[in-house]
Amino acid sequence: MLFDVKGRFLIHRIKKEEAAYKLCVVKKLSTAAKGIPVLITHDGRTIRYPDPDCKVHDTIKLDIESGKILDHIKFEPGNLAYITGGQNCGRIGIITHKEKHPGRIDKVHVKDSVGHSFATRLSNVIPIGKGKQAWISLPRGKGVRQRIAEERDRKLAAKAKEM
Repeated sequence: MLFDVKGRFLIHRIKKEEAAYKLCVVKKLSTAAKGIPVLITHDGRTIRYPDPDCKVHDTIKLDIESGKILDHIKFEPGNLAYITGGQNCGRIGIITHKEKHPGRIDKVHVKDSVGHSFATRLSNVIPIGKGKQAWISLPRGKGVRQRIAEERDRKLAAKAKEM
């Protein structure tokens, strides 16, 4: 289940291979009893002995059946990201840079495939792919929000084609 570019829930079909894993965002890294390193994900899972390269805000590819980490995506510029909240909810683009604001909310700047740039809160961004290659199948439109005039022209062209 994803969001469309207008912030509404979107039911999206996936293939059997994609249903075998889940992307989880790392929310916290800590140590448990007896010094065992643990990783806590956005959905409340606790994974023992994670990869030492995994940091907070990274995304892990989790095998659903075994509960093991298959791979991870670093939260860094150049990786593909999905926006999960705010005015840009449902949009997909490449992370360009991250602004740190001590004592306030950190911002992330993202550029979509058409070239539109936008900024959002760090907590609204989930990396979904290394480089431009996504680890999940993307919905129709590839997470690109059209301007009002572009959307109107597309609807008028579809209506003219229908007649």
